[in-house]
Amino acid sequence: MVSRGKRKSFISKWGDRFDQRESSNKLRTKLQSANLGLLPSEYVGIIFLGILTLFISLYFVFSMPMRVSFLIAIGIMIVAHFMLFYLRKNAYEKRFNEQLSEVCRILGNAAKSGLTINQGIDIVGRELSAPAGEEFKRLSNELKLGVSLELALRSVQKRNKSRDFNLFIATLLIQKKTGGNLAKTLETMANTFEARKVLAQTIKTMTSEQRYISFIVPAMPIILLLLMNNVIDGFIEPLWSGFGLIILIIFLSAITIAFLLIRKITDIKV
Repeated sequence: MVSRGKRKSFISKWGDRFDQRESSNKLRTKLQSANLGLLPSEYVGIIFLGILTLFISLYFVFSMPMRVSFLIAIGIMIVAHFMLFYLRKNAYEKRFNEQLSEVCRILGNAAKSGLTINQGIDIVGRELSAPAGEEFKRLSNELKLGVSLELALRSVQKRNKSRDFNLFIATLLIQKKTGGNLAKTLETMANTFEARKVLAQTIKTMTSEQRYISFIVPAMPIILLLLMNNVIDGFIEPLWSGFGLIILIIFLSAITIAFLLIRKITDIKV
């Protein structure tokens, strides 16, 4: 008798097969870099659901032609796909770097207690949450298998190439080779990373209004255009003519440039 708990729907089985394909590895890496806890099949499902939702909204709510609604829905989701990864680029690194101060404090306390670096790394893997906890847990397992500390750290560096993590790696390797007061060095690094994190959060708070404006400014004219088309039949039909297409392209280009400029101005590096 087959257990009901092991039965899966067709969609679940298709999703499992899709996730196991080699072609899905690139998307899985991008999702990890964006710090999105989604499987490739789940992300693709969300994209298709978004296209369907937008098509229904444009066709039935805003009374746009069927073909135009379908093309616009696909276009919006394609743009949203690229914008998502653009906005969340290196989000995994940023989340990891926010935990570096805690990593340094745990390793420093372990060094004060007379533990080795390998033992301290094992504690970090057990104490911290993702993503640093998962990376250090994997790092600890590699060290237990006999991989050298430098090679194990370099493998993590392939996924996190930030300046902060490079400094952390260099400090550990230099201290391991030359000796010295590792606990004191890690404590100083922890204070530095903590101060930088506070400064980054302050800058993020001060520029939050401008970042929200970067989304509101492009969205307002598009929403107004759709509402006017819903009130006045055929309001946007001139946009599909020769001259109207030129105006539409200029309009969309100006919105995109305005969005990118505002985001660039508010992206202040610490």
